[in-house]
Amino acid sequence: MITGGARGIGLTIANHLAAQGAAIALADIDLEAARESAGLLTAQGGTAVGVACDVADEATVAAAVAQVGDALGGIDILVNNAGRHLLRYAVPITELSPQQWREMLDVNVVGIVNCSAACRPLMRARGGGVIINMGSIAGASATNSYGVSKLAVRGLTVGLAREFAGDAIRVCGVAPGLVDSPAAMAEMPADRIAGFIEDLQLVKRQGTMQDVANLVAFLCSDEASFITGETVSVSGGFPLIP
Repeated sequence: MITGGARGIGLTIANHLAAQGAAIALADIDLEAARESAGLLTAQGGTAVGVACDVADEATVAAAVAQVGDALGGIDILVNNAGRHLLRYAVPITELSPQQWREMLDVNVVGIVNCSAACRPLMRARGGGVIINMGSIAGASATNSYGVSKLAVRGLTVGLAREFAGDAIRVCGVAPGLVDSPAAMAEMPADRIAGFIEDLQLVKRQGTMQDVANLVAFLCSDEASFITGETVSVSGGFPLIP
């Protein structure tokens, strides 16, 4: 189950996991887009469903999880990818209105709690599972409002890993840097992107959504069975935190 899975990074993760044999549920506030993307995955030979899900609303999350459980027989992996992000929220802390703070935190933070809690019983029934929380390198310094929300995601990853360990559920975070998602590319001027790559990254190339999907797939695999509570950056070496 991938929240915010109808497009962008979520859909790239879905395509990558589907190619490895996973049955996919695209849970998105835009039901039409979720169903359309699920149809494309199915046309490529995969198994996929699209469901409506507003992660900030506990009741709709419960309904979506129940629908996914019935359609696919359970949930082994949850990718908490839905988020409010980018330049609208990347402003100084006191410049974001209280209403915007609530909107952002309801999705970026409370949404993770809602989805993780709802999926936990289904994972427990299947002997365990993996939860991936989508963070950001913005959470490393937390110098703006968006960064604070992603710092909270790092904390949630640790807290949920402790809380869910007894159910054999691993919880990990993924912190992308600047990658080529349509939303990021639309908001950032080309010269700013080039400067970020040249001046801040150690790996001098554009990060891709596929880079993120590769890391998610690894963390969900048996090869990562000894990893939990960690947030792993996929950012070309920026920023390096000692």
